[in-house]
Amino acid sequence: MYEEALKFATKAHGEQKRKYTGEPYITHPIAVAEIVKSIQHTEEMMAAALLHDVVEDTAVTIDEIGDKFGYEVAELVSWLTNIAKASDGNRRTRKSLNVQHLSRAPGTAQTIKLADIIHNTLSIERYDPDFYHRVYRQEKIDQISVLDRGDPILLLRAQKQLGII
Repeated sequence: MYEEALKFATKAHGEQKRKYTGEPYITHPIAVAEIVKSIQHTEEMMAAALLHDVVEDTAVTIDEIGDKFGYEVAELVSWLTNIAKASDGNRRTRKSLNVQHLSRAPGTAQTIKLADIIHNTLSIERYDPDFYHRVYRQEKIDQISVLDRGDPILLLRAQKQLGII
């Protein structure tokens, strides 16, 4: 399943690039999957880690994920996909809606989200420290405050990385 998810995500993200590094976007989902691989995981979690941004950032739908990878992977990706739209309000309002959504997610989805936060935080702190300290860090602190069903090792790692413990 991992190899199929990698191929699917690579094709879906196509020519997308990482904002600060210009690397192919797929390097981020691969890094998230590697973090998930470091703790207790399932093949569905690994596939969802690779696919976690596909619905949010491409034309792929949750139904397509379900058809190709099954209900469990589609459900995980659904929990990991932001629900807020631009019409829902300003950035703070949208981030709050997404945090509320994550607070109801199962532990497996919260674990993948923690891996996503860990990888993104490293990149943003390094390449845009002003934005990191002004906005991003607090948004991630707000997110991890509701990820209490996620893997405790990754939660601790995210808390340390954000400097809250």
